[in-house]
Amino acid sequence: MENQQKKVEAILFTTGRFLTLDEISQHCDIIPIEKVKGVLEALAKEYESKDSALEIVNEGDKWKLNIKKEHLHLTQKLLENAEMNVPIQETLAIVAYKQPSVQSDVVKMRGNKSYDHIGFLLEAGFITSEKFGRTKLLKLTDKFYDYFDVVHEQLSEKMKVVEEKVEEVSEIKEVSEEEKKA
Repeated sequence: MENQQKKVEAILFTTGRFLTLDEISQHCDIIPIEKVKGVLEALAKEYESKDSALEIVNEGDKWKLNIKKEHLHLTQKLLENAEMNVPIQETLAIVAYKQPSVQSDVVKMRGNKSYDHIGFLLEAGFITSEKFGRTKLLKLTDKFYDYFDVVHEQLSEKMKVVEEKVEEVSEIKEVSEEEKKA
């Protein structure tokens, strides 16, 4: 079992993304799936017991080796500075907010420099692009969800909350402007 845990740990560390039980089983040559799940649960308990900065995260039937939330602030800044500057992050945020996004709309909002940002995001694997009439349709990839440690449904829910807040602020501004006129 210890050797199997090391295999699973190595695979989770190397990929840095959520893997299904089937994927882990194939990479580690562990059969049956129930055994893989047992190895993952034992590994998760081991990480908990040693009070590590890392943890094994389970989302449905997907598993990932992750940095604990209380330590993310230490690594997040390093990753942001190393990989994506703020303008690229802002372009990615628009793609995520509109999901799926029409490239021409992103360019209208962000300017011509966003073509470079989109190129970087495509190359980095955070988005995909497919022909959509005379423009392109941009969609988030699994790498985006893994990198930002968010599940697709959570992102949709968070975007709904953002939309509601934007609407509230707009309504407050309208009321404020009407009061000024009165």
